[in-house]
Amino acid sequence: MDFAKFQQLVEERPGFRTMENPTASGEYFSDSCGDMYNVFLRIGPGAIIEDITYFTTGCGFGTATCSLVTEMARGKRLEEAEAITEQEVMDALGGYPEKKRDYPGRTLEALRLAIEDYRTKVAKGEVPDYASMPAPPRPQPAPAAQAAPAADGDGKLLIKLR
Repeated sequence: MDFAKFQQLVEERPGFRTMENPTASGEYFSDSCGDMYNVFLRIGPGAIIEDITYFTTGCGFGTATCSLVTEMARGKRLEEAEAITEQEVMDALGGYPEKKRDYPGRTLEALRLAIEDYRTKVAKGEVPDYASMPAPPRPQPAPAAQAAPAADGDGKLLIKLR
């Protein structure tokens, strides 16, 4: 387990907030430990998750896991977010202790319930069917910048050997 990453996620809690006017939300209650996980989604054209936040009453592992899942799902189409696996979440943290291995499943269930909530609202006509709208183009990664060779004042190329 990447303890430094775990500690950073617990301290910074990226994505930890309730969302004003979410498109959809999903709540999962763990009867095994009493933790509650609530995921909020803002969906945009192309069924892209434009924003995702969470609230949990869980411990540090619940907080860290929710933060990881929000980072993994943000910017993805609903189908892509729905396909995130427990193993991908575990790998993102470098593994989980044996007694904490159910945390990715709990958080992903809350995410899937939020996606289901969105689809139910679309079917009832309560929210727009963003999946039927064209998605904005995804930004392409910039090509890696190459350092230009240094030149002296006379415009001559300088090559330094070490």
